[in-house]
Amino acid sequence: MRIAILALQGAFAEHQQMLQSIGIDSFLVRNIDDWQQEKDGLIIPGGESTAMMRIIRDEGLFSPVRDAIVAGLPVFGTCAGLIMLDKEHLDTMDITVKRNAYGRQLGSFHTVHDMKGIGEIPMTFIRAPYITATGDGVEVLAEVDGHIVAARQDNQIVTAFHPELTDDTRVHELFVNLITQSIE
Repeated sequence: MRIAILALQGAFAEHQQMLQSIGIDSFLVRNIDDWQQEKDGLIIPGGESTAMMRIIRDEGLFSPVRDAIVAGLPVFGTCAGLIMLDKEHLDTMDITVKRNAYGRQLGSFHTVHDMKGIGEIPMTFIRAPYITATGDGVEVLAEVDGHIVAARQDNQIVTAFHPELTDDTRVHELFVNLITQSIE
C-alpha cells in the first residue's frame, strides 16, 4: 500500500511520520509529476485552505485530484483538508463547513472525545473548522460540543482536528482500513 500526501503546506511531514510509524509507505505530492505515481489513497493535510486551493489550481492538480476522488480514490482530509473536500471547493463530499469556527490561533485547544469506530481519542484543534450540515450518505463520526468534527462519506474521511499531531495512530489506521476495504 502506498499513500500520497498533498504537500502544498501544513502538517504533511507529520502525516508522513504517522504513516511510517504504522508501516505504511507514502510519498509527497507537490506537482502534477508527483501525482502521476501509483497510489492507493490520498491525505490532504491542514494548512490554509484558500492558499492550498490556489496552489492546487496553479499546479494543474485540481481536476486530476478531484477526478480521482470522485472515481473512488480513498481520501483523508484534516482541518483545511476537510474544507477542501466540501461543496465549495473540490465538491467531493456533501458537507457544509464553517471555517475558523473556533476562532483564531488563540482559540486552538486540545480535548479527548469519542470517535465512532475508534473510541476515545485525543483531538487537537488549530484554527479549526467544523461541519454545519451533512447531506445524504454522510456518516457523522465525532462531535465536540454539538459540532460535527469528523465524518465519512463513501471512501472519504474528514476530521476538523489534527490526529497527526498526537501519538495516537488509530485515525490513520482507520483510513488504512478504508483503503484496504476499497482494494478488496
